[in-house]
Amino acid sequence: MVFTRTLRGALVGLSLLAALTACQRDTEMSAEAKAAQARAEAAFLQDQQAWRKQRVEALTQPDGWTSLIGLHWLDNGVRRVGSGRDNGIQLMQGPAHLGLFTVKKDRVSFTADTALTLDGQPARGGVLRSDADPMGASVIAFDEGKGLAVVIKRGGRLALRVRHADAESRLRFTGLNYWPGGRDWQMPARFIAHPPGTTLPIVNIIGVTDNVPNPGKVEFQRDGKLYHLEALDEGGATLLLVFADRTSGHGSYGAGRFLDVPKPDTKGHLRIDFNQAYNPPCAFTPFATCPLPPPENRLDLRVEAGEKDYIKPTKES
Repeated sequence: MVFTRTLRGALVGLSLLAALTACQRDTEMSAEAKAAQARAEAAFLQDQQAWRKQRVEALTQPDGWTSLIGLHWLDNGVRRVGSGRDNGIQLMQGPAHLGLFTVKKDRVSFTADTALTLDGQPARGGVLRSDADPMGASVIAFDEGKGLAVVIKRGGRLALRVRHADAESRLRFTGLNYWPGGRDWQMPARFIAHPPGTTLPIVNIIGVTDNVPNPGKVEFQRDGKLYHLEALDEGGATLLLVFADRTSGHGSYGAGRFLDVPKPDTKGHLRIDFNQAYNPPCAFTPFATCPLPPPENRLDLRVEAGEKDYIKPTKES
């Protein structure tokens, strides 16, 4: 009987020791898991802060989107351009008389009225390339390089786009605001390819429709529901998603947002991060020609991640 009680006591002791050891092991694993979670959260915050910093720097560069001061359509004929009131096209900033622009069909020639450079070289004028040219647009630099003017082509029409480093929209930039977001807005996605050569009609904010290469759509899940976004290929290293969601016009820019995503791997896998959804240039300036979300890319979902609507400076601020 004594032996039995002793054996029973030993077994109970061993069981308690095993339970304590398991509990300690679970505690140690939990601590390791918490540490790993903390490291992942810190890495996430660091990456987001770096991306946000780079985003602001790009917007506020002397030739960034906040420096736009004009978009002037160039019809056939002769137009004098400058900040003086006697010009056919009056600039918000720059010399009183920049020069004379002559347009004949798709050919734009320019004669300077002030000291400037053309494609980096001092010049008195010449024939200007538009941004539709394989070599890119000719760049007129004035005001010692602070001002830049290029010819762009949109919907078969030519326009003069003008930037200036001293633009009020740049000097009084108010900063960016963000939705809470979080790591749960980073998610795996699947790329569903379209037949080669597929395009999607995209309307821009000035009412022009362009057929943009549409290699496929991106499929992802959120809260157990499946969503799709048509992807656009503008020839870069990434694909562009132009989308609207339930926050558009309700905290987010009303005309939608952009999201760059990596091109898929060989199995069609990719990862999207809505924390890096950003406003199109039109949120910052009326002189851009931004694409609008196609009907296929209007999500029945509140994407509370990425940039909120930009708050422009007031006259009093």
